[in-house]
Amino acid sequence: MRASIFLATALLFALNASAADAATKQCRDAKGKFMKCETAAAPTKCRDIKTKKFAKCGTPGTEAVP
Repeated sequence: MRASIFLATALLFALNASAADAATKQCRDAKGKFMKCETAAAPTKCRDIKTKKFAKCGTPGTEAVP
């Protein structure tokens, strides 16, 4: 009985701690000071216009694919 109560309490504590960490995640700059977190840009894929195969973005004759 005590073991199950202990296990339930530990599980609850772990779930609360992980939720709190995700909600209060802060970013730091190179000097260690807190700063506004930048959102990562969605990776864009590019395709060759003629062959419609994936190609490196920035290559002549490619277009961005949403």
